[in-house]
Amino acid sequence: MSKEIYLDGNATTCVLPAAIDAAVQAMRDCFGNPSSTHATGLKAKAMMDSVRQRAKRLLGVGSGRIMFNSGATEGIQTAVLSALCALRERRERGDAIGSLLVYGATEHKAVPEALAHWNRLLGLNLELKKLPVGGDGRHDLQALRALAPQAAFVCTMAANNETGVVSDLAGIAAALQESQALWMVDCVQGLGKLALDLGSTRIDYAPFSGHKLYAPKGIGMLYVREGAPYTPLVMGGGQEAGLRSGTENMAGIAALGAVLAALEQGDTFRTPAELHGFREKLAASLRAAFPGIVFNAPFEQALPTTLNFSVPGLSSKELLDVFDAANVRVSAGSACSAAKAAPSYVLDAMGLPHWRSSSAVRMSFGPLASADTIDEACARIERCGHALRAAGLLDTPAGGASAPEGVLQLSLGGNHTWLLLDAPSRQCIVIDPQPELAERIDSLLRSHGYQPPLRLSTRNGAGWPDAGDIRAFGAHTVQRVALEGGQHAYLLCSGAQVDYAFTGLAALAALEGKVPADALVCAGREEVNACCTSLRAEAQAAAANSDMHLDSIALAHLLEAHPQAVLVDVREAYEQAACIPGGRAAQSVPLSRLAAFVPAWLGAADQPPLVFFCRSGNRSAKAAHCLRRLGYRNAYHLSGGIALASPALALAA
Repeated sequence: MSKEIYLDGNATTCVLPAAIDAAVQAMRDCFGNPSSTHATGLKAKAMMDSVRQRAKRLLGVGSGRIMFNSGATEGIQTAVLSALCALRERRERGDAIGSLLVYGATEHKAVPEALAHWNRLLGLNLELKKLPVGGDGRHDLQALRALAPQAAFVCTMAANNETGVVSDLAGIAAALQESQALWMVDCVQGLGKLALDLGSTRIDYAPFSGHKLYAPKGIGMLYVREGAPYTPLVMGGGQEAGLRSGTENMAGIAALGAVLAALEQGDTFRTPAELHGFREKLAASLRAAFPGIVFNAPFEQALPTTLNFSVPGLSSKELLDVFDAANVRVSAGSACSAAKAAPSYVLDAMGLPHWRSSSAVRMSFGPLASADTIDEACARIERCGHALRAAGLLDTPAGGASAPEGVLQLSLGGNHTWLLLDAPSRQCIVIDPQPELAERIDSLLRSHGYQPPLRLSTRNGAGWPDAGDIRAFGAHTVQRVALEGGQHAYLLCSGAQVDYAFTGLAALAALEGKVPADALVCAGREEVNACCTSLRAEAQAAAANSDMHLDSIALAHLLEAHPQAVLVDVREAYEQAACIPGGRAAQSVPLSRLAAFVPAWLGAADQPPLVFFCRSGNRSAKAAHCLRRLGYRNAYHLSGGIALASPALALAA
């Protein structure tokens, strides 16, 4: 397996070796409770105080306070609670407090959700108001000036986690100059990347997370300006001078201290000029790999460690899959919400087109990045571009790659579109085309020289070109069959034999007498069937599948007991092409082409174990389940996929 290239630094970072050493030393030699008055406790307290003083120097805290906590989410909760408690007390005294809780439209979700939570619990019932941003991602200062007289509390960020856009903190401060509003600035992405001099500003609260800059998860800091109101989130011990109860995380504090020491000494992390150079290298490779790429934030106003981009015609999932296959780790937006299939609210707030916000990818690295790592990342980025081009997913000639042929499944939002491809005649039929896939399909066909396709609908029979119900398709024929309710099925036949039935949303029961029992039924939606089935297989009911799921140990045992077993890689062709060559041999059968391979497997005289695998185990489970239902008892899959597989298995990745 090739070395991992980690380019998701805005989500989290590895731990600095010196920080690991410091944490171990704290656990071994400085394990005392800093609240204890004996020598062991005093030693621990001295270490904690030295880290606090270092943080104060680096952040220019002045007379303000720094407290240690679990991270920025806790810091945000504490700041919001403190501000809103103070506002409630002022209102109860009869003071004017303003009516608005203002937050930047591109803030991390922790901010508006904390505002709504504590606003409701404390009974303030103030209005939450989004502060708009411009197309460059920066706050609309004119809008802020208009809101400032009514603002009770304002929340912005130093730099955005998705785009890297750096806020104009001086401009925000000027807009709030005549306002009594309290002000919190989320500084999570700013630590170690921006010069911060908090004590010279009117910022009241600033949360930080250690794991964004090479410290462990679970340690963070909160800055509180001198005189800013404060209410503890946690009570019951008096630690942190009564500001945050609970025995301090001494190992985490020691590790954070090592990171802060490296920052202060200035000989560990890359200079701003080096980071800008790294970004330019990555951007150049991305432009070479993906024609038409669009960067979603202006570089001149963003951190040099963040690139957010979209590629026309490619979804963020496809880009993440091909990068992951090349062992390059990137993300789609914020790691806290990347698992949710939704457009980026940050890019939406910037007014970018829907296709850009729904297909954006974030590539981010930390100031510890090396030139060798960036060079290797650039090489792999260009390899990913070649893989996608060869697969016809970039609207450029496929460069000699063999044309796709047979049956191809494209799925989006639980709906299936089926392509019937005849390479010799360059004919194509698209069954149940989805508008969102039109550009993708056209690009695929153009890149391989296919004729304009015939587009057919199973819902109403639209697209059938003539009155007859049978038409030639290369060496095959396609037959139209009417179903109940105006629906239609399309049968792909070899001579008199029906090989496939494309049935849309029709229930399987509606196919009785219309479709042969052994024809492969390709449905139009996930809940009908994920891949393909047959009427006979459904009638016989699925065999027990409890042994279908293999972990790494079970797979190793199966391969040892059955040397003839076949490993089947169901990742898409572009993912496989992006892999660094090497590893155990496997048959390439992308899940989108599974239906084309099923007849040969089912018709084989001997049926050796088939073990499907993919990146995370989701697609391979669908493939194995499909084969099991069709009667192929020796179908298995690798649970957790390559991501969790033992390196000893040497699967291509």
